[in-house]
Amino acid sequence: MFGSIGFGFMKASFGESETTHDSTIEAIHEAMRQGVTLFDTADIYAPSWNTMGHNELLLAEAISTFEGKTEPLLIATKGGITRGTGEAWGRNANLEYLQSAVEASAKRLNVSKIPLWQHHRLDPNLPFETQLENLATLKQNGLIERIGVSNYSAKQLRRAIEVIGDIASVQNQLNPAYRQDLDVLAVCEEHGIVFLPWSPTKGARQNDAQAIIKTIADEKQASTYAVAITWLRSLSTQLVPIPGVTRKESVEDALSSLKLDLNSEDLKRINEGLEPTQPMDAELLSDQPKN
Repeated sequence: MFGSIGFGFMKASFGESETTHDSTIEAIHEAMRQGVTLFDTADIYAPSWNTMGHNELLLAEAISTFEGKTEPLLIATKGGITRGTGEAWGRNANLEYLQSAVEASAKRLNVSKIPLWQHHRLDPNLPFETQLENLATLKQNGLIERIGVSNYSAKQLRRAIEVIGDIASVQNQLNPAYRQDLDVLAVCEEHGIVFLPWSPTKGARQNDAQAIIKTIADEKQASTYAVAITWLRSLSTQLVPIPGVTRKESVEDALSSLKLDLNSEDLKRINEGLEPTQPMDAELLSDQPKN
């Protein structure tokens, strides 16, 4: 269902140009031709506050214009972050808001039921238990096939499982530079939940690649991008990387990681050579409910 790798394309909706639009459509088409079925988006991925849903519409356009055959797609989107007049960003996990957000996403994605809807960020102004109850109600209301959560701690994920039941996925940051959420990955392994690491190549990009990643990439005649994705996949069979792409070449590079062989010694060298993990983002800390 999730496959070995999926793709997002958030950057296509921030500072988007016509060239980026066209190249992103081409990138999504190439991924579909190569058998990729998981595509991740969110309602807030947009050039401005009054173009909410831009990224979802882009995905819908790519799917509708694809001329080949493909396996059933797992379209994943997210909601719960708000953008208001003048770029006033916030969080809202009230049931009425979430229900309207889900309905709007389904309409933009041209689906009767969203294959995977993810709670994007917690609402610091609403009790955590109330938020979980609202997510459970969303699922019961029939517009969502599978529910996922994003930016939850291990403790919060365990409670979400108790309240909601079947959680399909967790989308948290995990990459060579940030490794704070390995305890969340452990909960995913325990319960058969798919872990979707956002920003999976941080610490392995051209402008920030760590020395050990560069060394292994040179030895393997591979890109640092591919090495990072292969390293991530080695952490758990429950982990499915979702690198961001806006070009066909990036799709090809990411898919090359599926054929890259990193042996146990390579992985040991990477794990021992990585720089100390970066701290949790202050914005994520501020999202924590007060009770």
